[in-house]
Amino acid sequence: MSAAAFRVGPWPIRGDVILAPMDGVTDPPFRGLGRMLGSAIAYTEFIHAADVLQRPQWVWRRLRLRAWERPIFVQIYGHTVNMLVEAALRVQEVGPAAIDINMGCPDPRIAGRGAGAGLLRTPVKVARLFRRLSRALEIPVTAKIRLGWDDACRNHRLIARVLEENGAALIAVHGRTRAQGYRGRADWDAIAEVAAAVRVPVVGNGDVRRAADIDRLKAHAGVAAVMIGRGALDNPWLLQRRDREGVPRDEVWAVLRWHLRENLAHYGLSRGLVLFRKFAARYLAPYGLSGEQRRALLTREDVGEFLALAWEALGRPQGGAGLPTARRGPKAASRRAVGARVQA
Repeated sequence: MSAAAFRVGPWPIRGDVILAPMDGVTDPPFRGLGRMLGSAIAYTEFIHAADVLQRPQWVWRRLRLRAWERPIFVQIYGHTVNMLVEAALRVQEVGPAAIDINMGCPDPRIAGRGAGAGLLRTPVKVARLFRRLSRALEIPVTAKIRLGWDDACRNHRLIARVLEENGAALIAVHGRTRAQGYRGRADWDAIAEVAAAVRVPVVGNGDVRRAADIDRLKAHAGVAAVMIGRGALDNPWLLQRRDREGVPRDEVWAVLRWHLRENLAHYGLSRGLVLFRKFAARYLAPYGLSGEQRRALLTREDVGEFLALAWEALGRPQGGAGLPTARRGPKAASRRAVGARVQA
């Protein structure tokens, strides 16, 4: 077992590369894949606090926390302190390592109502929220933030100090404001300012597209770890510090099959295939898919036909693609095969 890179409360974090929580992306299949490929923490998609309180069984099925993914951080969002605290207490019951509060979502439907990045405009409310959470919970509470609401309100250092002073055990920083969304360049200097302002671990996020960017961001900002979002969608092997051109086709095929099998097990045959298409298009993008191949791949409703097309797109002869067996979850041997290059 490798030495811990840092700790979050009682949890040793053995690694310095983390798959970012992404709505509609880090569902149990992709989250599990990220953990196997080397993500030091398994973050869930964000969950609305109201859903935790009003339809918890739907939330637990959606989250599907699995022991082999630990440490798992469940991310929740909301705009009222009472609701967030009550939801966090409910989530604590299902056994995550930590509760993460989303303070970075720029979607106007969320931020505009005071949740997500909307919390950045209310430091006093953030202080009250984290003071109550840190006192009420038996597990750590963490936050993922942006640099501020817009260029006129870049209050990342203030928010970071407020979080630390009121019990946050880790702060992840996306180096853009809410107004930027995902445009422009991430400001690594501002991430460094947060890392210098607090003593708790800081995780840097933004513009990590190549393996070399991981160490560049760590060195530039002095962060404990690097979080990868959109870059891991195009290349999940970044979590192993590997650029996509260095990943052999056979390994791409193994990961594609494993991921599809998990989607089918989690969502069912029809919906699982539909939701997997967006991932398959990215897995196969480097192989020069024609427009006709892409359309065929993204419209196939039969799993066997879909796999045959993916096999062909990888430059393999027709036949032999095989149908993955849907099952509840990956056996340890399967997980080791997919994550064979992960350094223990």
